Amino acid sequence: MEELRNLERVHKMLSFVETLGVSTKDRDSDRFLADFLLFMVKPCGALDMKTRCDLIHELLPKISTSALVETLHSENNEGFLEVAPAHCSQYDLEVSPEYCSQAIVSFDAMQRAKSTVEDFLDALNEKKLLRLAEDSSQKKNFHQHSRFDPFEPLIYFLQQRELMNEHIMTELKFGVEYWKLERKLCDELAQNKKILIEDVMRAIHLKSFDYRVLNLLLYQLRGQPVNKVHMEFLSVSEFLVEVADDLYDYEEDVIDDTFNILRMFVGIHGARKAAPMLAKCITKAEEKYEQLSSALDPELSLKSWRRYEEATREGRSVEGHVVGKWTIPPIILDEELFRITHSTMFAD
Repeated sequence: MEELRNLERVHKMLSFVETLGVSTKDRDSDRFLADFLLFMVKPCGALDMKTRCDLIHELLPKISTSALVETLHSENNEGFLEVAPAHCSQYDLEVSPEYCSQAIVSFDAMQRAKSTVEDFLDALNEKKLLRLAEDSSQKKNFHQHSRFDPFEPLIYFLQQRELMNEHIMTELKFGVEYWKLERKLCDELAQNKKILIEDVMRAIHLKSFDYRVLNLLLYQLRGQPVNKVHMEFLSVSEFLVEVADDLYDYEEDVIDDTFNILRMFVGIHGARKAAPMLAKCITKAEEKYEQLSSALDPELSLKSWRRYEEATREGRSVEGHVVGKWTIPPIILDEELFRITHSTMFAD
């Protein structure tokens, strides 16, 4: 998994190199530049970025090519460097042979592990890869990196293909807003501060920004104007699906300290009132869903209902407080104790 993460970082940096306008258009040269930039941003004692750049600018010209070649031969002779295989499979991603010893995602491998690849690419499951709650230092580093525009490579990619528009840009901004709001709400919950219901409802609606981006891209690719009726209907559908996911993932979200609407309702209303108050929100949303679905084409409406039943089934399959067709899991009264107990179980 770590090799896959490293490969993902390299691909992101390659996109960043192109965005900066410093791409050489040579694959090997760009890969070298990407690896070098990744090396430059790694933590290195108390050295800040300016000091590192000054060191490179001052000292690198003093190191000759012949000295580097001599060092390479010396390291190889003493067995410190591992020689990469000379052949790559024709089904592997198209990379330079010198990187064949690194993680390669082949077409055959993707066929054998379809669900794993889907999870890896799913932005909603990113927390499963990063596991931000492992320790506070990892959280701090992640938050520092998240200050930069995470969508810059994507925006550049879409602009190059004339697919970017104001609607998509707005949704991407909503994504950044959601990530900030998520941390704010989770911090407030951990510190027993007052949580505003307006912030919680805002967050749960923002959370589906990635689906809206995909829908907007479909309109762009088909050359059609955005259908406001469809988007309004999908907004309600997305809300209900997000709630169902949160109910199913409740315990995992408590462990990871990530946004979860049930967690927030417990923080606002208390353990006893959280389930009934959430049930009211669900009932109201389902009524609006039924109302908006009647305005759709009958065939589209039928397909939407079937998909809705499939998508929300997880939120109705856990044991706990039953509200109509929905099942709300047992409330975790002491989240910190639950995390400690969970980590102890896995340690044993």
